Amino acid sequence: MAKQRTKNTHAGSSSNGEPVYLNVGFLRRPHGVRGEIMLEIQTEHTEIFLPGSQFYLGEKYISYTVASSRRHQKGILLSFEGIQDRDKVGEFRNTHVYAKTSELPVLSEGEFYDYEIIGLEIIEEKTGKTLGHLNEIVKTGANDVYVVKSDDGKEVLLPAIPDVVLDIDLAEGRMSVFLLDGLIA
Repeated sequence: MAKQRTKNTHAGSSSNGEPVYLNVGFLRRPHGVRGEIMLEIQTEHTEIFLPGSQFYLGEKYISYTVASSRRHQKGILLSFEGIQDRDKVGEFRNTHVYAKTSELPVLSEGEFYDYEIIGLEIIEEKTGKTLGHLNEIVKTGANDVYVVKSDDGKEVLLPAIPDVVLDIDLAEGRMSVFLLDGLIA
């Protein structure tokens, strides 16, 4: 089964169709008086928010470097280099935080970012029949659910579990799946 590490929210795209930026967080409110701000995490991997890491804020993707980061409640308190007061960091309230896909950590073999598998052709292993293309990934908490849309607009919901997702071949643009009883009416 493929593991996805980042939500498939993206902005901008490169010439090969791959997004240039991925949304990894959302800045909420300033915290304290020394320039910290609460980050709502929108990625499974908080290790990317280390001091010295570079992120891009807002729709203009303005580059900022993390000066400090620490867990706080359900988020992370961040401060940025060159910003040491509450009022200045408060200007970033309600701003999306992006990472460049080219700067994301390399994943282990068999792991994929969501944006890499969206659009893959979904093939039923037993019959070789095309079910459609992966249109969306729904995060449920227990496991992801892949929304597969056929050419005629029908949707199939597939749990992203090893019993269902058999193989992902990015080079071929395909995902092989096994349909458990009851998945298709």
